[in-house]
Amino acid sequence: MLQALAKSTPWLVGGSADLTGSNGTKLGTDALSPERFAGAPMVHFGVREHGMAAIANGIALHGGLRPFVATFLVFHDYMRPSVRLACLMQQPVIYVYSHDSVLLGEDVPTHQPIETLAAIRAIPGMHVWRPGDANETLGCIQALLRHDGPAALITTRQGLRILAETAGREADVARGGYVLADPEGAPDVVLAATGSEVTLAMDARDVLAEQGIAARVVSLPSVETFLAQDAGYRASVLPAGVPRVSIEAATTFGWERIVGTDGLSIGIDHFGLSAPLADIQKEIGFVPDAVAARVTAFLGH
Repeated sequence: MLQALAKSTPWLVGGSADLTGSNGTKLGTDALSPERFAGAPMVHFGVREHGMAAIANGIALHGGLRPFVATFLVFHDYMRPSVRLACLMQQPVIYVYSHDSVLLGEDVPTHQPIETLAAIRAIPGMHVWRPGDANETLGCIQALLRHDGPAALITTRQGLRILAETAGREADVARGGYVLADPEGAPDVVLAATGSEVTLAMDARDVLAEQGIAARVVSLPSVETFLAQDAGYRASVLPAGVPRVSIEAATTFGWERIVGTDGLSIGIDHFGLSAPLADIQKEIGFVPDAVAARVTAFLGH
């Protein structure tokens, strides 16, 4: 997707902290070198996240180019001072963070971000985009390119199925959150999710339907963008009086902004595990039956 983007945006320049293949950020061009400056150049930054982000700040401040940098999400901490400066100066740097949760599997807890999403969202001026599938990824990229400040694209390691409900929803994605699926009648509960957990919410919705519980699924690719919408739009997505549940494979810290103080936040508030993906999903309860059971208990059924 970034390769196609590079062809249409020749002013895009950047690269990865020695993780190009893992981040999926190869632009299809040769790397920038003293002998080569033409085209849409890739930059091989090496394993130096802080320096990489600082260089991106310099490119943005110079003007004329839109810099992007990429690494695993957990390594954001190494580059945080430079990211914070980009936000302070409101420079249009794009951060591509892959490998976004405990659902990495065998990459061990040191590589599994738990608190990192909340930490990035806490930086003033940062717009964080965590798409739920390929369709939402396209919408997120379009939105962050229109944004004139720093923005982060958060992607998963695991494969995700493409949801029919996300097709053609770029305008909804750009608002940060939208109703992805609704029951025929009034919903008994709202399931709000981001990233790979959007699919989980859709599957849990089916399990709840079998129990006679009608669930609305809300996708929130950008929480802060959604919260910046007008009150009427927010209320149309998260109706008053309907219990709310958040689902995200990260710390639950901060989700009271969406679910309220009486809502349920399903997340992971401890460090991760090293095991195959399916085993981790089962162990932490990030499978449809387990999520549905927690929702059912929350509703008092």
